[in-house]
Amino acid sequence: QVQLVESGGGLVQPGGSLRLSCAPSGSIFGINAMAWYRQAPGKQRELVASITRGGSTFYADSVKGRFTISRDNAKNTMYPQMNSLKPEDTAVYYCNAEVSLSVVTPWSDYWGQGTQVTVSS
Repeated sequence: QVQLVESGGGLVQPGGSLRLSCAPSGSIFGINAMAWYRQAPGKQRELVASITRGGSTFYADSVKGRFTISRDNAKNTMYPQMNSLKPEDTAVYYCNAEVSLSVVTPWSDYWGQGTQVTVSS
């Protein structure tokens, strides 16, 4: 069964950077919009950033100017780059994408398992 796989999380000091990635674990037909969400302890999951297949992006106000998101359509991979990290960015980060497994399969919403990002000195 195809899943979205995130990587690149970890522990970083305030002001540091991390580059995450998200890609499907197996063969697919295609991916439309991709997005990153995060969920901090005791808080609801929130949208951080998103990118269309054509490259149009959206950023939450809390990360504008610090985070950027890009994708490689040939590799079906998304790359969030997180700079100037703050302790309040600590959360589990989840990849989300609209995926079709084959030319006859409907587009469906897929989620990754999440990767922990901890910003602390």
